[in-house]
Amino acid sequence: MTKIEFSKEEKAIIVDKIQRYFNAELDQGIGQFDAEFLLDFFSGEIGAYYYNRGLSDARLILERKLEDISEAFYEIEKPGAFSR
Repeated sequence: MTKIEFSKEEKAIIVDKIQRYFNAELDQGIGQFDAEFLLDFFSGEIGAYYYNRGLSDARLILERKLEDISEAFYEIEKPGAFSR
């Protein structure tokens, strides 16, 4: 798996959310460097779990859609000597 990386803009938004969380929920300030360090830690150590869950969810959606398509083929199939 490739390393999870964010653009500068994405990273700034996430860091801001981390800082807001620490302020609101923990009543503690956290600097930008520490918030970036925390983001890098979670991305490296936990990010794969979220990534894999997203892939699993996407795979399930695709499988359901493929089943629908397969059923649609059977619905429009014409009767004949070679029907399955």
